[in-house]
Amino acid sequence: MTTVDSSSQRQAAAITRASRSNLALAFFSLPPERRQAITLFYAFCRIVDDIADEPGLPVEEKQAQLDRWSAALTVPVEGEDDLAPAVRQLIADYRIDPGLMREIIRGCAMDLRPVRYATFDDLLGYCYRVASAVGLVSIEIFGATHEGSRRYAVELGYALQLTNIIRDVAKDLANGDRIYLPQEDLQRFEITGDDLRLRKGGPRFEEMMAFQADRAEEYYLRAIAALPPEDRQVMTPAEIMRNIYHELLETLREDHFRVFDRFHRLSRWRKGWIILKVLLFGR
Repeated sequence: MTTVDSSSQRQAAAITRASRSNLALAFFSLPPERRQAITLFYAFCRIVDDIADEPGLPVEEKQAQLDRWSAALTVPVEGEDDLAPAVRQLIADYRIDPGLMREIIRGCAMDLRPVRYATFDDLLGYCYRVASAVGLVSIEIFGATHEGSRRYAVELGYALQLTNIIRDVAKDLANGDRIYLPQEDLQRFEITGDDLRLRKGGPRFEEMMAFQADRAEEYYLRAIAALPPEDRQVMTPAEIMRNIYHELLETLREDHFRVFDRFHRLSRWRKGWIILKVLLFGR
């Protein structure tokens, strides 16, 4: 299994801590070796995502850096990131398909230009790359062995990313005028891009967001149905994520999707209770 050199280990851990992500909270339930490996993988995800989000870089330079990472997954390349050798070792040790890692990079590249998705099916393609592919790599590190866990990872990836999209409407508009809500849905509920930029809420907006939340709810249910009992213990980190994000979705719904007025997050106490509940009762 992966033995990360001390310098790479410290760098990956620092990136993970700085992110303050819910993902990092789930890692502590893993054995030390797997926790080290998933921390390295998360650092890779954070690095390539940050490349796409870096406001000071031209699009061409961002694409070049992402292409360099894509090549460095299998062979050393000139100018590669300091973490690249450790990531290659991770891929080898856990028999990870480099194609899945490249899907994540392609998903980040989709954010390099103003984001619009005509249909929900188009949006799902993006969600697969930036979330479901992350889940498919993660379950290899967790030690899942059953095919049902792959279906779980895909469905949960959709659910988590849709929850993020619902919460981050205002944040995404501020970050490059990104609109992830499908254009067909905006038209259906008679909402324009200018309405979003002007931070207009109201009944139509709430109805449209509830429609998106119902979709996310369906994917949470599909994930629950797919999880095989044989893998339930090793999938504890994923179940922690599912429960945290599902409660976040419920919080957004209870607050009538007031995403222009506040940034919704769960308190440390609520996250701690969810983690304890999953550890004690498995869900």
